[in-house]
Amino acid sequence: MFCLHCTKKLLDRIKPEIAEPGQSDTALGNWYATVLFWKPQVALLASERTLLPVLMPLAPAATLTRRFPTQLALVLREHGVSSEFIAQEVWRMDTVQFAKTANRSVVGILNEFVKQAEFWLAAYAYEKGDDDDLLAISAKLAETPCSPLYKGPVSPDKALHELVKAGAQT
Repeated sequence: MFCLHCTKKLLDRIKPEIAEPGQSDTALGNWYATVLFWKPQVALLASERTLLPVLMPLAPAATLTRRFPTQLALVLREHGVSSEFIAQEVWRMDTVQFAKTANRSVVGILNEFVKQAEFWLAAYAYEKGDDDDLLAISAKLAETPCSPLYKGPVSPDKALHELVKAGAQT
């Protein structure tokens, strides 16, 4: 089970049943999500624990959470994460619990990622709806220094690798 904290913009699009936020069973913890009103529309999700960003097509919005584990697996593979970790993470994402956003720092990071994603689109002439380009932009965003991580690994990609390494040692 994983908890998906959605911005009001995204909640208005997918209209899920809202629950009291719980704690995810996954190693990457709870997730935060928003919508980018590009053509076609894109969802931006970020792990609360590592701030790892994942961009994916929003449509069809009703199936976003069913498609998310597959997209996450692609992003994790792009970062060189072991297939065992990926399989375990995807397996634990069998159900989702929707909640409103609760962590303003993560929402701030999502807003910053939205601005940077626009930059990467313009700088590299990526296509807004192309899955490969969304994967490339996700990887670029993961290299961004994020202030909530300054006391540790500094960027989401480094935080991800520390989390995977710590999990492998236990």
